[in-house]
Amino acid sequence: MDKYDIIGKSVPRNHTKDKATGAAQYTDDIKLPGMLHGRILRSPYAHARILNIDTSRAEALAGVKCVITGNDLPDIKFGNWRLFTETQDETGLARDRVRFIGDEVAAVAAIDKDIAEEALSLIRVEYEELPASFDIDTSLGKGAPIIHDPFKNNISVVRKVANGDLDKAFSECDYIREDVFNVHAISACYLEPCSSLAKCDPDGKITLWTSTQTPYMVQCLLASALGMRENDIRVIKPHVGGGFGAKMELRKWDVCAAFMAKKTGKPVKFTLTREEELATGRRRHPMRLFSKVGCKKDGTLVAKDLKILLDGGAYNAMGPTATFLCGNFGLMLYKYKSYRFLGQHVYTNNPPSSAIRGFGSPQSYFATETQMNLIAEDLGIDPIEIRRMNAVKTGDVIPELSTIGSCAFSECLDKVIEVSGYHEKRKNPKKGRGIGIGCYSFISGGVFNWFNTQYPFSAAEIRAFADGTVHLLTMASDIGQGSDTILPQILAEELGLKMEDIRITSADTATTPQADLGSWGSRVTLMAGNAVIDAAKKLKEILFGAVTAHYNLNVIHELECKDGRIFSQVRPDKGLTFGQAVALAQKFNRGVPIVTRGSYTPRGMGMVTPAFSFGAQVAEVEVDEKTGRVEVKKMWTAHDCGTVLNPVSVEGQLEGSIHMGLGYVLSEQFAMEKGKTLNTTFLDYKMPSALDMPVSESICIETYEKEGPYGAKEAGEGLVGPTAPAIADAVYNAVGYRCMDMPITPEKVLKGKKDSLN
Repeated sequence: MDKYDIIGKSVPRNHTKDKATGAAQYTDDIKLPGMLHGRILRSPYAHARILNIDTSRAEALAGVKCVITGNDLPDIKFGNWRLFTETQDETGLARDRVRFIGDEVAAVAAIDKDIAEEALSLIRVEYEELPASFDIDTSLGKGAPIIHDPFKNNISVVRKVANGDLDKAFSECDYIREDVFNVHAISACYLEPCSSLAKCDPDGKITLWTSTQTPYMVQCLLASALGMRENDIRVIKPHVGGGFGAKMELRKWDVCAAFMAKKTGKPVKFTLTREEELATGRRRHPMRLFSKVGCKKDGTLVAKDLKILLDGGAYNAMGPTATFLCGNFGLMLYKYKSYRFLGQHVYTNNPPSSAIRGFGSPQSYFATETQMNLIAEDLGIDPIEIRRMNAVKTGDVIPELSTIGSCAFSECLDKVIEVSGYHEKRKNPKKGRGIGIGCYSFISGGVFNWFNTQYPFSAAEIRAFADGTVHLLTMASDIGQGSDTILPQILAEELGLKMEDIRITSADTATTPQADLGSWGSRVTLMAGNAVIDAAKKLKEILFGAVTAHYNLNVIHELECKDGRIFSQVRPDKGLTFGQAVALAQKFNRGVPIVTRGSYTPRGMGMVTPAFSFGAQVAEVEVDEKTGRVEVKKMWTAHDCGTVLNPVSVEGQLEGSIHMGLGYVLSEQFAMEKGKTLNTTFLDYKMPSALDMPVSESICIETYEKEGPYGAKEAGEGLVGPTAPAIADAVYNAVGYRCMDMPITPEKVLKGKKDSLN
């Protein structure tokens, strides 16, 4: 990294001071003159027909300015991938039926929150309760209630992946193992509840401030839902208090806020409560995974047949993408002669499932990695060796999906085993202590563009000034992961400037370049970073041309940007400060401002992703054999994220992933009763705190990814995948209980320990 001035350095995040002092402004902090407060009336039934809604008493309440139902809104369905109309199944408010407890039925806007809340109690809704389904078995069973009429079998999405002759491959196997895994729903648990504030201009155009990961998606989908033109909607993303995938959709309060602002002529704000978030917010998909794997007696994998049923809840949300991706994750880590995947997204009358960090990978890798450990045990092979012999490598082709451009999976395995003392601890276990392994591969943004094909995947604009500063504009969304820091860091390196020389404006659809699908799938650093580099190269071409002409130099490529100067590498005295070069270029261009635009769209690497990250994780646990309580003592991680652009940011992403994986496998779960969520506070929903975090040690195995900016690729989201299987394997090593049905609870540990002794 010595060849770089800023890349590879731990640069503090831009917004740290504002967040620490409380100066950072989130959507709910914004107050506009005459602003109304919105509240949503939710269904008490999991499945019911709406016969009548009487809003007259609410409308008559003093201070209430607007009351709407589904019939007031345009009868337009929306869904996150607008190119696939068959998956669009939501309207701004329920029109004919409600499909889960908490489904949005009506909305009110009043001069204060208390009046809005009182108005909800005055709305009378007449329902006809219908039979409901709360699990995939019921939804797929004979005589199941039909949740959405077009889908008579309640299967809303089917995704398939297939390569090779599977039957022939299984016939060549010496050993075949079949297992069934069940994984559960969890909440994203972002600290900032969803909030939207809409204002309508006199000309009818809407400005929406909203807590989102995907401002451009929201702009397009909101325009569609309201029957408006795309450019008549402006979406601004203020600071976001976490998203983790669950804030990447158009939500019904966005629609209601915009519609009611237009109807009343006043700004309207909706902010959810924590109870609403836990009871009705988007969840990680519960899944049942059927995995059949065949191999040779030496452990060489030959064939895999994977079927996954996803409990999608009442609406598709991001389920179509999760259904596609969880099958890809079943294939990305190890080599198989033949592979087949069938994914089915099933409607139930539970709250909708959607994207949460990892986007199908935590579920898929829990099954894959647990089954690898089971196979190794059955064949008497070391679980590390069976991984080494089957690990994918640089240049391997994942059939019909992609080519791996860089891979240090095997090196990650070697390193994590070394630093953790895995083999010694496995051979000489202490009573109640165990150590386990889990691995992963993850995408660096999806190559598929199921949303909009007319724009590049990401774009950037740079405005250069004669005072030596630049202004970077990008629609990439910083939701806490640090893109507002890493993109200026990339730009500073490219232009030879300091971080303080760069201003960034991000995530405003009216002022930033009209592209970028948002923050999800670990896409931002690679895709937005490449767009920034493209714009920077175009800027350098302009400035180099001006400096070359000024000094009558012959070769432009001999010039360099460094330390705030542009100069000849051969004759360093022949140069100007960056600001002087901008002024000169502007003068040559008759005063026209120096502005360049860059973009990035993946090309030629397959249909999944331009790059893959890899890693391995070892967990050490201590199990109280009397109570069954599991305590994670330490986590070791070795991961290949390409070139490390900002070490402290990578470390923070790792720790966040471990935290989410820890809660997923050990403590977080919803208590449900016929579709009703019973634990709706953080007192009852057991998310780990900082005090529950184990000591962790992280090692970056650097590779160079040619598709990534400075060789970088995904760092953070993928690491949520191996934590659960690593901890589960460690628990098995400690007490003999093998988890096939998450989460791991003390009750399951005690029962499993007892069963293992019988």
